[in-house]
Amino acid sequence: MSNVQKVSVALTAEFVTLLKEAVETGEYTSTSEVIRDALRDWKVRRTTPMIGVDELRRLWDEGIASGPGRFKTIGAIKKEARRRAASGKQAKP
Repeated sequence: MSNVQKVSVALTAEFVTLLKEAVETGEYTSTSEVIRDALRDWKVRRTTPMIGVDELRRLWDEGIASGPGRFKTIGAIKKEARRRAASGKQAKP
């Protein structure tokens, strides 16, 4: 890694235990790797726009107002999804 800087961070005993467990189980090779992975996830969450409750309600209402769906069962939905995946087709608007 180029341009690496060391940073000191104070953690609770619980977090230290979690870090050590992640390394001891082989999930990560070092505690630094655990921290870097956590920071990458944090960065994604900060930069990814979150849908607000009001927007979610608007979309829900829009869906309800659009009328009944084409498919009557979850089995029919899955069958259509598999068909589309196999053919490479996108959903119709």
